[in-house]
Amino acid sequence: MSGCQFAPDRLTIFTNQTFMLLIDFINGSGMADNASTHRGKAVIDDRRDASIYCADTNYSTGDGSGYTRIFQSLAESLQECDRMMQFVPTCKSGYNITLLHSFHYPLTCDPADVIANQQKMQITNWFCSDVQVRGEYPSYMKRWFAENGITILQQPEDADILKEGTVDFYTFSYYMSNCITTHKDTEDVGGNIVAGKKNPYLKASDWGWQIDPIGLRYTLNEIYDRYHLPMMVVENGLGAYDVKSEDGKIHDSYRIDYLRRHIEQMAEAVKDGVDLMGYTPWGCIDLVSASTGEMAKRYGFIYVNKFDDGTGDLSRERKDSFYWYKRVIETNGAEL
Repeated sequence: MSGCQFAPDRLTIFTNQTFMLLIDFINGSGMADNASTHRGKAVIDDRRDASIYCADTNYSTGDGSGYTRIFQSLAESLQECDRMMQFVPTCKSGYNITLLHSFHYPLTCDPADVIANQQKMQITNWFCSDVQVRGEYPSYMKRWFAENGITILQQPEDADILKEGTVDFYTFSYYMSNCITTHKDTEDVGGNIVAGKKNPYLKASDWGWQIDPIGLRYTLNEIYDRYHLPMMVVENGLGAYDVKSEDGKIHDSYRIDYLRRHIEQMAEAVKDGVDLMGYTPWGCIDLVSASTGEMAKRYGFIYVNKFDDGTGDLSRERKDSFYWYKRVIETNGAEL
């Protein structure tokens, strides 16, 4: 991974370090098997010089039928963190949460909206990270399980596994924010992964994702206040239609503006006292969107000549954002 620093100095993209990523895709509607965890064990056995280890938990809660699988995967990922520490005592383990459900605001100051927003945050964003950072199931989930008739199958040793395998840092993806309300007849905004209530103060992307740079500062402060762990933003970017101009180039000022505003808010979060150790945007090159299965939704600094109808030769061209971000790296964020 190429290294860079953004001002202030504490915001750093790591360089000359080995990253290991164990990915546990947890889905309430079903998970094929535990193969990803077992593959992770083999990798760990083979990579004893690793200095950074990250357990990545992407989950959707579904109808509750998958919570035992979630519990098993959480326990296994924390067990792998502990195994990694045995191999490399100086290793730091981390947790990654893909905030597909986004961070939320109550749509109004109605106390019912505030409670609804708190509960949404607990279930969709805090649940897995509370377990992996604190080493135990949060009380709010115990109540939620009881009220929804969910019983988690646990082994006697599981509690110790959770306590002994807690992580050292927290990484997450950030694209948007959302609003929660108990009120009827409110305007929706449709993202291609999540839908929520329209925030009248925000604009949205071509795919309906509400653009909220200040929300990133808010998110960083909320996470840091909760866990007091170093953090890294590992995904942040704008999916947009890129159209070539008459000169045959992609002048994506909208992408530059999106990234600039988010980096500025990260710098503000660092001034707030947040221990933010790094940032990587999504993504460097156009590719098929995982969420929509199309090339038209482009994130990259590099344009790939491939299109939804299958045409295109896969040749690559630099967008304006490529040169801009290159300069951001060269100047350590002094020029945004």
